[in-house]
Amino acid sequence: MAGTVFTSTQLKDNKEVAMNYNWNWRIFWDASPDGVGTYMDTLLSGLVWTLATALTAWVMALLIGAIVGTIRTMPNRWAVRIANGYVELFRNIPLLVQMFLWYFVMPELVPESLGTWLKTLPNAPFITAVICLGFFTSSRVAVQVSAGIQALPRGQMMAGTALGLTLPQTYRYILLPMAFRIVLPPLTSEFLNIIKNSSVALTIGLMELTARARSMQEFTFQVFEAFTAATIIYILVNIVIVNLMHLLEKKVAIPGFITSGSSSSGGH
Repeated sequence: MAGTVFTSTQLKDNKEVAMNYNWNWRIFWDASPDGVGTYMDTLLSGLVWTLATALTAWVMALLIGAIVGTIRTMPNRWAVRIANGYVELFRNIPLLVQMFLWYFVMPELVPESLGTWLKTLPNAPFITAVICLGFFTSSRVAVQVSAGIQALPRGQMMAGTALGLTLPQTYRYILLPMAFRIVLPPLTSEFLNIIKNSSVALTIGLMELTARARSMQEFTFQVFEAFTAATIIYILVNIVIVNLMHLLEKKVAIPGFITSGSSSSGGH
């Protein structure tokens, strides 16, 4: 108990330290010692790495997630079990643990020559972050895609069969186009999440936005300015994505089946 009690002198000292913080919002235009340029250039460089990581991982997650999600709704029980196992594996292991496993453990499990090559890649943190985020997010996308397919009336499948379409053709031309329209709002949320989750990559050395803000804070001790700027950048990026996805929802909405207003009211 004694360790958690603060004397009046200690409280006064802490208050004085807080009041004596040297605010300097012009720090962003000072030269950065990392050679990028100004500190604003440093943050923008981190933003580029964040977007590159998130976009590349999102393409991977969308492709794999669509395939796995489709398999989860097919009549083959063994295929469904394998797809469900994939989802449970990647969805239930914390992202940080997966990041460490891909970066530190995987090179030790593969043949030595391949492991050495992986360790010496010039952009190893970027590649590792993309793979980790891609697999992690694909498990979540798979759940949403399968839920979208299962939300469709059973008559959709029967209509495809009546038209003489094979099962793959029914999925390709009827079920998946409709399902993706339904799950656009939760997919938007996952896109926002993958941008935010990219900050975990700072733990393996990727100099994305959060890592750049942390670097700026360590060089200048302007912790509030650095992370306030990073926060604002994240918010602006996410606002742009939400609005773009909202326009996409309105454009692909099917009159009488999906209304863009109801589909986007709570999905983001």
